[in-house]
Amino acid sequence: MDVTGANWRTSTRSGSSGGNCVEVADNLPDVVLVRDSKDPDGGKLAFDADAWRAFVGSARRG
Repeated sequence: MDVTGANWRTSTRSGSSGGNCVEVADNLPDVVLVRDSKDPDGGKLAFDADAWRAFVGSARRG
């Protein structure tokens, strides 16, 4: 998967202490990417937009 042009962002809930953080890139067509902020060259998870919305909605509801 070509991730060139992915605009990675860290959650606003992540502190600056370098703890356990994930980064999300949601600017690519038809895919949302997730990676470990401590290992940006490591593996990435890919979700289609519907699956990502379902995940975020479920996380918000607890």
